Amino acid sequence: MSTRISHTLKAITLAVSLSFGALAQAADPVTDLMQAANAPYRMALYKTNGKDAAEAQQALAQAQQTWNKLSTQFGAKPAAPYDRDPAFAASVDEVSKVYDQAMKEVSAGQLGTAHNTLERVRDIMADMRQRNNVVVFSDHMNAYHSQMEVIMVHGSETLAQPKGMLLLTGQAGALTYLARQLEARAPAELAKNAEFTGLLKAVNQSVANLEAALLNQDLAAVKDAVGKLKGPYSKLFAKFG
Repeated sequence: MSTRISHTLKAITLAVSLSFGALAQAADPVTDLMQAANAPYRMALYKTNGKDAAEAQQALAQAQQTWNKLSTQFGAKPAAPYDRDPAFAASVDEVSKVYDQAMKEVSAGQLGTAHNTLERVRDIMADMRQRNNVVVFSDHMNAYHSQMEVIMVHGSETLAQPKGMLLLTGQAGALTYLARQLEARAPAELAKNAEFTGLLKAVNQSVANLEAALLNQDLAAVKDAVGKLKGPYSKLFAKFG
């Protein structure tokens, strides 16, 4: 099985499992604090994707500080349902190490490297929740992101294969499903938020543009649409992911 197909199946499997998750929203103090730590984390991820090292360092310091609160309060003795997770403490420590590494990279002016380093935090937190049957909206955002990256990173390679346009059409169909899950699984307070719905509409439009280009078999339009997937998602993630 190719890596691209594996990632696509993983994203869809995760989305389906999230649909039947034990918890639709955070309902315990650990997850609540993890969600609180997610907001400054997103800002650190956003700032390290820019060019201002001072802003990136400030955002990263805030993310570290918030995570340290979780580590201090629950690292050694987590509350339920994480209290039965033997890997919990190691995961908390791993996030701390990622932040330390990213801070060194930002201090050295290596913002792009720090951004890639910080991507690991998202995966660790998602794994922590999944191991303990906890589902939050961020998990649906992560599933979409995973499939989006399959298309963005490997899209040109896929198109170069025999029947590449058909292969990419299938991958775009998976992305459409995951985009619909963002709307279906959004918490009530987000569903009523005009800024959220506007940003989500832009995400859906970016996927629709890709599907339309694929249906028209327009190679130039397909490549253009693939290149325009990240912008709308990044804006949604930075504020609500």
